[in-house]
Amino acid sequence: MVSLGLENKVILVTGGSRGIGKATVELLDSLKAKVAYTYSNSADLTSKSLGIQVDVSDPKAMEQAAQQIENKLGPVYGVVANAGITRDNFYAKLTLEDWDAVINVNLKGVNHTIKPFISGMYERKEGSIVCLSSISGDRGNIGQTNYGATKAAVIGLVKCLAKEAARYSVRVNAIAPGFIDTSMIEAIPSKVKEKLIAEIPLGRFGKPEEIAWATAFLLSPVASSYMTGEVLRVNGALHT
Repeated sequence: MVSLGLENKVILVTGGSRGIGKATVELLDSLKAKVAYTYSNSADLTSKSLGIQVDVSDPKAMEQAAQQIENKLGPVYGVVANAGITRDNFYAKLTLEDWDAVINVNLKGVNHTIKPFISGMYERKEGSIVCLSSISGDRGNIGQTNYGATKAAVIGLVKCLAKEAARYSVRVNAIAPGFIDTSMIEAIPSKVKEKLIAEIPLGRFGKPEEIAWATAFLLSPVASSYMTGEVLRVNGALHT
């Protein structure tokens, strides 16, 4: 079997206790990476990975978590900024609290996740950062102005940081998933789900494992070594 070159690489996945994050942690475990993950309220702690309960919107707490990870596992090679929340509503009805909550986790949280590790990556001249964006930030989606704004901003962050980090051989990429079969999808009414599936050329929702493999590809120093500043769309051709 061809290796992705992630063996013994220390990788952090935020929001790693469920959905896409959990699938990513499990895959990276199987690829023999040394994985740490964050969780907020609950976590499946059966994973052999290092789980840390921390709020990604708290910069001081994330700095402490970063120190804990590197003390226990070693210098971090990869960061997967996956943690995110939704507070969906039509824009006219969207409260300031729901606007701020999504920005604090989905945008500020990405900054607080990357910042503690970037200098070390620069010094070692090695590293790969993968940020989870969304089809909502790529093409827009009704009822998600707050969520879409953060996910579009993540793409901007990735494109700018990739240009800065390239001189240090550090790569920065984004993934923009389409509709993935997670707890977020479970909350959608059945009739709306049917309409969504009818619009997807592949005729189904994506699986968390499919985003996990895309993430592993972008983390890989073998498979994607010349990719940086890119947005990888994984959406069944819903948006191309």
